[in-house]
Amino acid sequence: MRFDIVTLFPELFAPHLAVGITRRAFESAQVDVRLWPLRDHAEGTYRRVDDRPFGGGPGMVMLAEPLERALAAAKAQRRAQQPDEAAPQVLHFTPTGERITQALVRDIASGPGAILLCGRYEGIDQRLLDRHVTRELSLGDFVLSGGELPALALLDAVARLQPGVLTPESHEQDSFSADFLLDCPHYSRPELLSAPDGGPPQPVPPVLLSGHHAQIARWRREQQLAITARRRPDLIAAARAAGRLTSADEQWLRSLREPAA
Repeated sequence: MRFDIVTLFPELFAPHLAVGITRRAFESAQVDVRLWPLRDHAEGTYRRVDDRPFGGGPGMVMLAEPLERALAAAKAQRRAQQPDEAAPQVLHFTPTGERITQALVRDIASGPGAILLCGRYEGIDQRLLDRHVTRELSLGDFVLSGGELPALALLDAVARLQPGVLTPESHEQDSFSADFLLDCPHYSRPELLSAPDGGPPQPVPPVLLSGHHAQIARWRREQQLAITARRRPDLIAAARAAGRLTSADEQWLRSLREPAA
């Protein structure tokens, strides 16, 4: 799959694409990333890409014309190199977009890629968005300085789902993937972790050392349920509505709500 990224700051991307386990996806071109520096498509001595907003107000607005030329160049190259590909989605990152979820990431990861439009300043001329953007996305209910960090987050999330990047079990058990639930806690060596203040050492939960796979699986499931119920009760409701909770799950959830005798 291929991602074309229209950005004022292409230098932000290279360091992130060359580190960690997801670099396998980028080095093998399973996730092919092409950068389109916006100032290369601006005109005039100063290669201006923004101007004051009509109607007044703070900040600057990104101009439609340089963005339109950058998008046209990216689309033309994709058509020349992948003539059988359908017109790519154009994804714009903005606080007003729909929240990125694991389900959305999986959908994008199974497709041909997209063009990622990274805005800056107060935003992009709405006419450009109306004309070209397929979908608007947000990392959450907060505001960033631009679309580059959400674009990197999406690339990382998509890359780790590509075959051979992780073992299938790794991402199948991720938060939001296993029956909508958050992930359980994880432990490694040593079995007893010394306390820095001289207090008693912290042990690994005994069930994880038992070698009893069914009990371990049940403990992990119960931990997922407990963490999800406490932090994201909306996900418990979604799992229940989708029929993903067993009678044992429901019994455990009820025990969490009942006061101790």
